[in-house]
Amino acid sequence: MTGFNRRQKLFLVLSGFFLTNVLIAEFVGVKIFALEPTLGIDALNWQLFGQSGSLNFTAGVLLWPVVFVMTDIINEYYGKRGVRFLSWLAVVLILYAFLFAYLAIWLVPADWWVGIMKDQGVPDQQAAFAAIFGQASWTIWGSVIAFLLAQLIDIAVFQRIRARTGDRWLGLRATASTLVSQFIDSFVVLYIAFVIGPQQWATSLWLAIGTVNYVYKGVVAVLMIPLLYLIHMAIDRYLGHSEAMAMKRDAQSEH
Repeated sequence: MTGFNRRQKLFLVLSGFFLTNVLIAEFVGVKIFALEPTLGIDALNWQLFGQSGSLNFTAGVLLWPVVFVMTDIINEYYGKRGVRFLSWLAVVLILYAFLFAYLAIWLVPADWWVGIMKDQGVPDQQAAFAAIFGQASWTIWGSVIAFLLAQLIDIAVFQRIRARTGDRWLGLRATASTLVSQFIDSFVVLYIAFVIGPQQWATSLWLAIGTVNYVYKGVVAVLMIPLLYLIHMAIDRYLGHSEAMAMKRDAQSEH
């Protein structure tokens, strides 16, 4: 990587990790898992807005907390322009990835390939491939719109708190911005994908699932504060104190 300074190398690594996590989260999010059996405990049978059952989440929740942390780290060192650029780039790449997923589904499968996994419980591999990668358009657009809206709100809240606290209270501005932005994300994505989409969820179901997902994200955001500080310390050490402080000042001075 000759010719790149440390500031540029860091942005390349952070942006690569950010975009990779966003794309993986979009594709694995098609799987819904039950939290209690995964943890080996009895179902909690929660009651909320007239709905009840076990705690179910998309597999994307494994990766979105990492995206939250990366958003705040990039915001800290590269400011709102850096995060906005990556957020819009992520949207373009998500749509690009799904475009080629649909093209791959459209390709006529080889006869032998369709049933090659039947001994492993997959009688029609083409149908399985289409079911996993061919997410409904309402789900894709709901996810993209919610992600972009949440990112823009996260940027604004983070910088607003930073303007008042300066270089102090990194955990406060990161957690507060995440809690506000993910409240929007948790409900918008479900509303577009499942309420106004073909499934026509009842309002009570939308509120119940959205609330459960939001509480989970909030708990994870708080639990990840130590990781946020560890990454922050590692970056400061990599950049050197003077360079790190200069980048933070530049990020804070953006208008």
